[in-house]
Amino acid sequence: MKLIFEPPGDRGGHGERHDRDERDDRDHRGVRGDTAARTPTVRAVAAGSVGNLVEWYEFGVYGYLATVLAERFFTPAGATATDGLVRTYASFALAFFFRPLGAALFGRLGDRIGRRPVLIAVIALMAAATTLIGVLPTYATAGALAPWLLTFLRVLQGLSAGGEFGGAVALMTEFAPPGRRGLYGAWQSFTVALGLLGGAGVAAATAMVLGEDQLADWGWRLPFLLALPLGLVALWLRVGLEETPEFRERARTAAGPSGAGVVASAVLLGVGRVMGWSAAGYTFLVVLPSYLQASLHTGVRDALLTTVPANLGFAAAILPAGLLSDRVGRRPVMLTGAVLVAGLAVPLFDLLQNEGTSAVARGMATCAAGAVVGLMAGPGPALLAEMFPARVRWTGLGLAYSLSNAVFSGSAGLIITEAVHRTGNVDVPAYYAATACALSALALMKRQTGKVS
Repeated sequence: MKLIFEPPGDRGGHGERHDRDERDDRDHRGVRGDTAARTPTVRAVAAGSVGNLVEWYEFGVYGYLATVLAERFFTPAGATATDGLVRTYASFALAFFFRPLGAALFGRLGDRIGRRPVLIAVIALMAAATTLIGVLPTYATAGALAPWLLTFLRVLQGLSAGGEFGGAVALMTEFAPPGRRGLYGAWQSFTVALGLLGGAGVAAATAMVLGEDQLADWGWRLPFLLALPLGLVALWLRVGLEETPEFRERARTAAGPSGAGVVASAVLLGVGRVMGWSAAGYTFLVVLPSYLQASLHTGVRDALLTTVPANLGFAAAILPAGLLSDRVGRRPVMLTGAVLVAGLAVPLFDLLQNEGTSAVARGMATCAAGAVVGLMAGPGPALLAEMFPARVRWTGLGLAYSLSNAVFSGSAGLIITEAVHRTGNVDVPAYYAATACALSALALMKRQTGKVS
């Protein structure tokens, strides 16, 4: 049987898409069997998504506390605050560039030996690295060793995060019931929102309770230490899982040809389709607090609080967007989000920069921006999963997602901070997000035509 490398909605009209979905669903029901009955779908969704929550919780905490971390780890005597922030984002970007390596390494293992054992190893590595950041000595204590230790742990996080996304999405979409891959895949993005929101909330609460002085002194450690109990919950959920029905069926059949050229083409197209999600998500949901502090001289607490409504809007839009994509297709929903960001990013930042803008108006604007990003994030996981067959699914979708994040999220803070510093143009973040989303819209308009056996 030929597997066509196209997500729902990529071929023909609405009726043809539903015809193909019905064929896929019949195949899917044929391999679920008793395994699906023994492994509740709810547990599969929870086990797949909670690791992503831990990953993006730490991602958010690191981004939200970037100015504090810059002072504690990357600002030796004689260096300016901007120099320290640039070094902090350089460490941030380095970890992102290890994500594709993690996606290739863990993805290859997960496609060969199974989703469950590799997902267990990934969450253990991720939780350990994040927790250890909370006990690191600072530059004042360990000197030049401190930033290197932090960067090493960030690299471990990058490797584990690179493996996490592809495996978790493969797990959830392979357990998804017929016609619900968009909704089930959206749970992975929803935990991105929960993680970022949790990171913003914990960082803001820590700043409010302890004050900015104690936050900078020792309070910054607390949000990182919270990753330990979250990681233990994720580990418990994954240990109790069974293998996905689709992977078990593949293991009983002869492997088909690798189709390396088709897979590589699909990875590149996948990067293009989600690059707007990566860039806009990082710009509006993560870099905004540090941007407000460094460029507009907003206080730490007020900057963090500005981010909370953005993440609330993001979270609120994800699941409806995933569900909608099950009805109308992945690309139309994501294309709508990309076009809206491309057109509205600059006016949004102009509004934030206006001193006369009230706190309520700023909150509503950032909430709307987050919701638009959610239109891309909701269908995104299912779109990527449907671009690859089971035997290379973890590797393919993991590489597409991690490459996009490495280039368009991981380096964004460094690029934006340096560009604003050199040009004095505080609209740089808006131009960055708008350009990436415009290019992503072009990729979303392109239909995928590659096939594998």
